[in-house]
Amino acid sequence: MPWMLEKREFDAPQRLKALLKEDKIIQMPGAHDQLTGLMAKKLGFNALYISGAAFSASRGMPDIGYFTVTELADYVRGLYQATNLPILVDVDTGFGEVVHIPRTVLEMEGAGAAMIQMEDQKLPKKCGHLEGKELVTADEMCRKIDAFVKTRKNLMLMARTDAHAIFGIEEAIKRAKMYVNAGADCIFPEALKTEDEFKQFASEVKVPLLANMTEFGKTPYIPAKKFEEWGYKIVIYPVTSLRTQMKAVERVFTAIKNEGSQESEVKNMQTRQELYDLIDYAGYGEFDEGVSKSKFL
Repeated sequence: MPWMLEKREFDAPQRLKALLKEDKIIQMPGAHDQLTGLMAKKLGFNALYISGAAFSASRGMPDIGYFTVTELADYVRGLYQATNLPILVDVDTGFGEVVHIPRTVLEMEGAGAAMIQMEDQKLPKKCGHLEGKELVTADEMCRKIDAFVKTRKNLMLMARTDAHAIFGIEEAIKRAKMYVNAGADCIFPEALKTEDEFKQFASEVKVPLLANMTEFGKTPYIPAKKFEEWGYKIVIYPVTSLRTQMKAVERVFTAIKNEGSQESEVKNMQTRQELYDLIDYAGYGEFDEGVSKSKFL
């Protein structure tokens, strides 16, 4: 049945909370457009991630907090409607100072987000795996978290700390504990470098933890099963689909430019029928046919 005709659930935070209570780790692929989200759902993923880096890049902008909260909310709403899956949304630094957090919460709850991720960087923020990041004080981040807690209804908060890259693992753990005490539901320790650091973090911070498996970063590739064994609850693959897609687009556009045809790349493409199956093209026709034959007289 086409997603527009399905009965949709509107309790995404509750559904994500239920997943967090299960023993199995939640693998969240990044979905930079609705079609990618539909593919993730088809393949059995039960939650999605929206990366600020991927969202920025899909609009031709760097990951420096350049998009607005309403731009992001529009995308969250569309992805949630299309997939009906709980979504963790990267809101960077929360779109401003403490006083701006209620607006962010309002927009994200209205769009259907299950959880937002907010980090302790200063603006202009940077990708968590780049050098030169600057952080706000832990106290300022705690005030933002408090503003979130006092505003939210059911929305959950993933507090991200980038302290490891600047101050080391001990400061990252110290900040994480402060953020939990301020009201954060989950913690995201960014850019840890070794398995021992991931284990140490899990042994000292007793709330659901997230591991970031981004490519070309400071963190080694670690299987989800290992994170599960160490006590982590979520692992994200934030920009994987975008990077893969853009490399494929580069390859086929190069072929068209150099060969004058896409024929050599057709073997690598999703077929017309595969696309139609993914979006349930036939289902819309069946709906139209059924309605057109309805009798009201």
